[in-house]
Amino acid sequence: MSNAPVPAGNGDPALFRLDKERADMGKADSLRYNILSWVLDERYDRAIQELREFDQRPSEYPNFHGKVERYINHSIDLIYAIKAKRNFPGINSLTRAKQQELREKFKEHFKELQQILLKIEKVETDLRIEDVRSTIYVVRALWLAAIAIVCLAFVLEIFRGLAQTTGVVVDDGLNKVTEWLFSSLGL
Repeated sequence: MSNAPVPAGNGDPALFRLDKERADMGKADSLRYNILSWVLDERYDRAIQELREFDQRPSEYPNFHGKVERYINHSIDLIYAIKAKRNFPGINSLTRAKQQELREKFKEHFKELQQILLKIEKVETDLRIEDVRSTIYVVRALWLAAIAIVCLAFVLEIFRGLAQTTGVVVDDGLNKVTEWLFSSLGL
């Protein structure tokens, strides 16, 4: 996207220009980048459609849609507010102060939209991290179970195999010592 002025619906195109805000649009082809680009290009219907499609898409995290639904609805409301500010009827007949006030409201709504989209990304990232952590817990539990089974097998082998062998050797030794004692005493 270029930094060329974005045409406003009515009035001065430079009035709603956001050069600095374009830097925080996220990665290309991310939800945030697409929505913010379409809003800046005045393709509000496409941005709203993308948000609704995103909300309807199946997610690998069962509680994802429940956590982001209010953010998506708020984002749609912000897009409508931005559209209303940019397409304000008779903007040229307003005083410079009122035009500046409209611009400031537009910027506030745009920044809030950026923050809301960041929150949606954060929810997705948090759920991904939670999923990875639970996978780590399962792998760790399996590893500890395998170690416990190997240790148990080792202990059983010692007590069953080695202990029986030791018992036989000790018993044989005691029998030989007893026989030697009885033979030396002449009994």
